[in-house]
Amino acid sequence: MEIARKYSYTIAIKMNASGESILQTRSREGGVKSFMQVEVKIDSTCKEPKIIVVTDQMTDEISALVKRLSGGSARVLSGFRGDTLEVLDQSDISRIFASAGKVFAATAKGEYALRLRLYELEERLDRNRFVRISNSEIINLEKVKNFDLSFTGTICVSMTDGAVTYVSRRYVNKIKQVLGI
Repeated sequence: MEIARKYSYTIAIKMNASGESILQTRSREGGVKSFMQVEVKIDSTCKEPKIIVVTDQMTDEISALVKRLSGGSARVLSGFRGDTLEVLDQSDISRIFASAGKVFAATAKGEYALRLRLYELEERLDRNRFVRISNSEIINLEKVKNFDLSFTGTICVSMTDGAVTYVSRRYVNKIKQVLGI
């Protein structure tokens, strides 16, 4: 009878320019220096998951990891369409953009006006799914059809709903990091 199984992973945690942590799996064979080792132990006697972080000092990366792990589920977003307020599921949102001084969320059902600013939305959105591509736009990576890298200095993004948008020059390096290129 097997009581416990043990799995080990090596991941890298990096802080990007906006202070969010990025977790990436790394292979041990590639000779890449790992920032953290993650060990998953499957134990049939365990009643509740438990995470222990062992470190020599508290760093920004560790603080961000603890914050992410203890954050729980993503917060609710609500949008207005006409006089109706609807709760928006993050998986339905393809992009969030600012236009004419207002912020809108584009979904398959249409556009919704939001009462939050883009920086506030960045804090509420799932950071594994959403990425900022300009000062006025955040996209859902799961709703991207393709990235056209043929433009000099920018990247053209085609969304699954047919919308086409562009990564501003300021955010090109961030997008390339996210894409692993």
